[in-house]
Amino acid sequence: MTSPIANWSPENQERANKILATYPEKRSAIMPLLYLASLEHNHASNEAMCQVAELIGITPSQVRSVSTFYTMFKQEPVGKYLVSVCTSISCHLLGGNEVFDSVSDAAGVGHNQTTEDGQISVEHVECIGACGGAPAVQVNYELIEGVTPDKARALVEWLTQTTPAVVLADEMQQLFGGQRSFDWGPAEHAGAIAPVPAFGPYGSAGGDQ
Repeated sequence: MTSPIANWSPENQERANKILATYPEKRSAIMPLLYLASLEHNHASNEAMCQVAELIGITPSQVRSVSTFYTMFKQEPVGKYLVSVCTSISCHLLGGNEVFDSVSDAAGVGHNQTTEDGQISVEHVECIGACGGAPAVQVNYELIEGVTPDKARALVEWLTQTTPAVVLADEMQQLFGGQRSFDWGPAEHAGAIAPVPAFGPYGSAGGDQ
């Protein structure tokens, strides 16, 4: 019988099998597998959800119920860099909307839109847990705290002009950040290579690991 993920890259097929082997109940692997599917398809596509459903033995509608509940599983393709601007209460009060406007203006696209070259997607997001460092921004879920409108514009220009293979929170914080919510501690040497959280088992992390 042909595997439902036979058309995935060999690397992602191997990752999927390792993830499945981790969980006594296959359906518990749904969220890690959706991240892998997002890397393979550039979003949680209908095809991807059907593949995950067959792999873990549940219905596509059950997979869809998870995929559509969590906003980090994108229902449409996104750019190489997903720029997420928090506009929840703490960030809003400290200029989050102005930061978003600068990101949007610099990229030339609005909420849930992607630039024509497929490089940058922009979105408003709810609280990302950095209220003490508001306004907060993420690029491919790598955090930057204390961002100003001018620094937000510079961030987009940097992404556009340098097209980094890996986006790293510590580097972006140094270049574009300000007040942090707390001391981050030892520097991280691995960052995100795609609009999915940087995590070795997903193949979504790059840099020194």
